[in-house]
Amino acid sequence: MASRPDAELISGYNVGGTVQVVIDTLFAKIKAEEYPADTRLPSERSLAADLGVSRNTVREALDVLESHAIIRRRAGSGSFVIWRASAAPDNQPDSVAERTSPLDHLVVRSIIEPEMVRLATINMSPRELDELDEIVSRIEAVRTDVSEFVNCEEDLYRKIAKGTRNPLLESCYELTIAVCRQSFRTALMRRHLTPDRIAEYQKRYNTLFNAIASRDVEAAVEFIKLHLIEEQKLLLHEN
Repeated sequence: MASRPDAELISGYNVGGTVQVVIDTLFAKIKAEEYPADTRLPSERSLAADLGVSRNTVREALDVLESHAIIRRRAGSGSFVIWRASAAPDNQPDSVAERTSPLDHLVVRSIIEPEMVRLATINMSPRELDELDEIVSRIEAVRTDVSEFVNCEEDLYRKIAKGTRNPLLESCYELTIAVCRQSFRTALMRRHLTPDRIAEYQKRYNTLFNAIASRDVEAAVEFIKLHLIEEQKLLLHEN
């Protein structure tokens, strides 16, 4: 029996955005037993046609799935599912991710992030502000690489969470990041990150940093609330 892979590694693999969507889509079908254990996956040609991508993209996604012991390729026979779900405690992130919708995730963010930003604006040290500034600079350097942008975005929120000086709040927010990475639904949502939208987010995070750095609690909290409203509008539009 194949061991249960780390879902965060699957979602966080260093591949292009389209390949990541294929990985997440196939893994979701395997978890849902649309492709049960010991069955053969459709051919690369069929998967490429069904998913609207190139065969090279499918092949790269299958490479990742094989490296995580989710499938096994047999020369001349195709790709076979070897992953079997194992029971996970209800309090584990992968179990939570399977039950969490993008809207659920956004609701939790709307509860946590305003308070997180408020405390960080009050408590972050000058050194932490410098480190936050460096992360914003990294975000501003991204042009089209969605995976890199998402990684930088996560680093930004982690730094803000750490700046709250509240270990429990920091841990709670780490769980929201883990659930986001482990949910194939959220990966599909990332399709909205066009270069224009990345540029818009860069402006937003620069504005947020300026409010935090100037210790303007009211402006920082108000900004993150407005940002979350825009995220909700985008989510509802996508749906």
